Formats: sequence, C-alpha cells, structure tokens
Amino acid sequence: MSDAQRRAATPATRMPGGMAGRRPGGGPPWMAAGMPAEKSMNFWPSARRLLRLLRRYRLQLVAIIGLALASVALVVIGPKVLGHATDIIFSGFMGSRLPEGSTLQQAVDQARANGNDNLADMLARMDVVPGVGIDFDRLARVLLLALGLFAGSSVLAWAQGYLLTGVVQRVVRQLRQDVEEKLNRLPLPYFDNQPRGELLSRVTNDIDNVSQSLQQTLSQLLTSLLTVVGVVTMMFVISPILAVIALVAVPASIVVTKQIAKRSQRLFMAQWKHTGALNGHIEEAFTGHELVKVFGRQREVEQIFAARNEELFRASFGAQFVSGLIMPSMMFVGNLSYVVIAVIGGLRVASGTMSLGDVQAFIQYSRQFTQPLTQVASMANLLQSGVASAERVFELLDAEEQTPDPARPAEVTVPHGRVEFEHVSFRYKEDQPLIEDLSLVAEPGQTVAIVGPTGAGKTTLVNLIMRFYELDSGRITLDGVDISTMRRDELRSQIGMVLQDTWLFGGTIRDNIAYGRPDATDEEIRAAAKAAFVDRFVHSLPAGYDTVIDEEGSNVSAGEKQLITIARAFLADPALLILDEATSSVDTRTEVLVQRAMAALRSNRTSFVIAHRLSTIRDADLILVMEHGQIVEQGTHDELIAAEGAYYRLHNAQFSQPASDIDEDTVLTPATGGIR
Repeated sequence: MSDAQRRAATPATRMPGGMAGRRPGGGPPWMAAGMPAEKSMNFWPSARRLLRLLRRYRLQLVAIIGLALASVALVVIGPKVLGHATDIIFSGFMGSRLPEGSTLQQAVDQARANGNDNLADMLARMDVVPGVGIDFDRLARVLLLALGLFAGSSVLAWAQGYLLTGVVQRVVRQLRQDVEEKLNRLPLPYFDNQPRGELLSRVTNDIDNVSQSLQQTLSQLLTSLLTVVGVVTMMFVISPILAVIALVAVPASIVVTKQIAKRSQRLFMAQWKHTGALNGHIEEAFTGHELVKVFGRQREVEQIFAARNEELFRASFGAQFVSGLIMPSMMFVGNLSYVVIAVIGGLRVASGTMSLGDVQAFIQYSRQFTQPLTQVASMANLLQSGVASAERVFELLDAEEQTPDPARPAEVTVPHGRVEFEHVSFRYKEDQPLIEDLSLVAEPGQTVAIVGPTGAGKTTLVNLIMRFYELDSGRITLDGVDISTMRRDELRSQIGMVLQDTWLFGGTIRDNIAYGRPDATDEEIRAAAKAAFVDRFVHSLPAGYDTVIDEEGSNVSAGEKQLITIARAFLADPALLILDEATSSVDTRTEVLVQRAMAALRSNRTSFVIAHRLSTIRDADLILVMEHGQIVEQGTHDELIAAEGAYYRLHNAQFSQPASDIDEDTVLTPATGGIR
C-alpha cells in the first residue's frame, strides 16, 4: 500500500510521507494540527521583523516617502484653496446686496446702527466691494489652482503606488525564496512531524496573505500618517481652538482601537491555525479518495471536515466581527467631533472671528483628520491577519536546521560502492532504542538484501546511508570516507534509490525519467526505458514519451509508475543502489523481467535491497535478517535456510506452511501487516 493510500485509509490519523512514513516509534505527527500553538501571538516583534525585510530597498523607500509627502502636501493645501474660493463667492454675494458706491466701512457702520453687530463683525473681516458681485475670473483662477493641486497629488500618488508595489513584491519573492531554501535545509524529522497540508498552508496561503497585507497597509499607513501631520498643522494655522477640540478625539480613538485589536489578534492567530489544520485534512482525504470510498470512511471524513470547518468558521467569524467593530467605533467618535466643530465654527463665523471659507476648510480638514484614523482602524484586521501569517512563516524559517555540511568536505575520488557500518547506534526517541551497535560491510558489486518484520529498522538503515538522519554514535563509510564528512548532495549524487512509494511530478514521461540525469540524451532515456520495460506500455499511450502525467499520476497505473521510477534509477547509473520494495506494484511476469534488468543494473555496483517477498532476493550475495534494530542473521539464501533460524521461519511463513501452522513465535499481526 502506498503512502497516499495509507493516509486515505486512516484519514483521521496523519501519516508522514516518503520513506520516513514507515519509521517506527515517535509521536503521531498529525497531533501538530490539532494542538494549540506553542506560543501566543507576539504582534510587535513579528511586525518589526516583517518590516526589517524592507531594509535592502532603502533608496526606493526614501523615494516612496518623498512622493507620499509631496502628494499629501498638495492634498492638504487643497481645502485651504477651496476655502478661499468660498470666500470669493460669499464676498461677491454679500457685495451684491450692499448699496453701490458706498464703502465697506459705511456698510459696517450701517449694520451696527441697525443693531446687527454680528453682521457688522462678519463684514469687517470680509473682502467685500459694495455693489459688486462675484469675481468669476478670480474664482476661475482659484478653482484651476485647486484642480491642479488635486491632479498633481493623484499623479504623485500613482508613482508612489507603482514603486511600493515593486518593493513589496520583491520582498515577498525573497520571502518565498527564503522559505524554499529553508525547506531544503530542514531535516527529515521536521517533515515527519508536520502535516503536509499545514506546511503547504504556511508556504502558500500565509505568504500570499503577507503579500496582500503589506501591499494594502504600507501605502495607506504612510499616507494616513503624513495626512494627519499635515492636517493638524493646517488646523492650528486656521484656528487653534478648533484644532484642540478636534484632537480630543484622538485619545478616545486610540483607546477604542487598542481594546478591540487586542482581542481580535488572538482570534486571527486561531483563524490561520485552523486554516492549516483544515487544509491538512483535505489534502489527506482527497489524496486517497478512492480508498476512503472503498473502506466506507466517507462519514468519518465528513465528520472531521465538518468539525474543523466549524472551528475555522468560529475563529474567522470572531476575528472579522471583532476587528470590524473598530471602523464604526472610530466613525462614531469622528462624527461627534465633526458636530462640535460645525457648531462652534458657525458661531465664530457669526461673531466675525473666522471667515466662512476658513470654517469650510476646517471642516474639510476635520474630515481629512478623522478619515486617515478611520482608514488605519479599518486596516487593523488586515494588518493583524498579515502579521499573524508572517509569524507562522517566521516559525518555519526559525525551525532547527540539519547540521551544516563541513567547511572542507571529503570526497570519494573513484567510487566503488563499498559501504561499512561501524558500531552504528540510532534511535528516533531518546527512550526508545532502535539500532544499537550495528556493524556490517557491503563490498563493491555485492547485492545486500535486508529482510525482517515491519518496524525492524530496514528502511531506517538505508535512511542512515542517505544521511536523512544523523547517527547517535558510530560511523558509516563509503569507500573508506566517513559520510558525515561529505557534502550531502555529493553523497546522494552517488546513490540511486527506487522506493515502494513512487513519486512522479507533473510533466511528460520523458521528463520524469530524465529526472535521474537531466543532461541525458533522448537515446539514453529510451535505453533506460527499454531496460525497465517502460517502452512496452509507452507506445500504447496517445503521445508516447510526451504523454503528460498529472501530479497524482492518475493517468498511469501503479505498476507503470513504479517502472518509470526504476527507469529513472537506470538512467542515473549510480555507484550505490537502494531498492525499497521496488517491484511491489508490478505483475508477476513483469517482475521477473524487471528483476533480470535490475540484475544487470546491479552489476559492478553495490545494492541494498529491502524486500518482503523473499523470492525476489534469493540470488543476493548477502542477506541480512533484522529484528528490533539488530542483525540477527546474515548469509546467503542457502546458508540461512540450512541454519533454520529467523530467515528459515520467515521463508516457511511465505512458502511452506498454511497460516494455521505458522510457528507461534512468528505471528502475523493485522495492526502492522508484518511478521513478529
């Protein structure tokens, strides 16, 4: 059964992918999706770390700030200019109602004589010519100036947005690159303990959310802060008293925002955690959809989905609702300030201490003052969501990496394939020994078969050769060179591997075979395909070697996928070959043919063959029988049969005795499918 099938058969339990999915011991990795986060959300450190990613673009940021400053300055000047236009209109209207030929002072004195002191005070502060109406030429010039200011501000804002978009997308591109490089530096145990959907959610959804949050908040925050500074300055220039009244709304707004944001931040962290858990479950269920149907586990899958979907719904609803309270709360505070300013401003116009244009400009400024605060408040949920996603990405970037390659790595100059285990000990958990003091030698050209019950450590043995895990003690040498002193890529370039769990990527059959050696010629690819009997079925496909395989490989059978992976190993032509149940999915006749081809492939190179079907390893030069991490027997097939030990019992269990006659020491266990 493949890894995907095992996951589908038990959708409630996460099984790690690849070879590590069959490791014994260790806590259940699926628990990571359902457990609470290891630490609570720490907003400011994560936000500062996110902003530090922008440091390399200092020059662009200076230009962005300069453009924003100029754009905001033009916008801030606009209401004052429009207020002047209002004064021109109002002065012309008042002048047209005064007697022509009189002076302004005469009009003021007449108003006082009539007992209308408010009108007299107002006229005294106005630029009024009695008998003369609106000066439309002057008004047109002022309006054109205002239009030019607003147009210039828009152009500068567009340029600022263009530069900012480039900076943000470059930062996100680098973040994706950092994550990709980090994934390549992480040890295999990290992936064993991370649900695949949760990891994919961090790499895709969370980074996309960071991108959107940066793009939408940085520009708005910068513009809003500059607008607040400019508007406050203009308000104090026009009327310090009204400016103080307007500023009273700021502390109230800060208190409201802080209280709501504190609660919503926890909810956003929970939202993204539940998103990852739901993605993990969906990936598991749909990867093995057929087996879910076969074993009738649809109801259980649906129940798990419904439960996690409900958790995500509650977290998302709470986060969006609570954070959504910020904007209406801010609008309420702003409207109260607006009403007070309008009333007091009207009284000051009536008393002649302010012009109507100044009051109009101040009201516009008060709106411009509360608007950026409201915008910042409305972006609070987006900002918090983005920082929550950034922290999840940072947790991945901060994960403990595998030990680095040595500064001066050793090399195998002429590979022969001699592998030696010298007193090797390894365990997945500190309190659960697996391999203890194991020593063996595989000579160049030998075929070493490894057999034993499930959980005996067979796959772990080859994982250690590949340095997927590091030893607790002892050492492994390849042609006399300690593999821990070699670069990992150099070590693995000399090893070919064919797994029971086949892996094909979205591409043509030719591309999948050439993955073993990208510089191979078309003739070499076809030769490898013929050796692995891929050529036999390729010609029945519509596009032959150019047939595109989807990511799940659903348009070729399990046996055909395995043959393609074998052809890939043929093409790589490694010095050391590892075969992990490499023919488990092919039919008997094809298996015989592939075994012959693999015999040719194994000639002049060392091979490690993990096998459950003992018929496939009868001709091995050395057979290792493992139990509980120890080699309990070794020898050729005939020698081990004659010894009538553990191998003899395994052999008889497969070929000689019916199930009812199996030795009571060799019990088939349904839970593992293995032999103990």
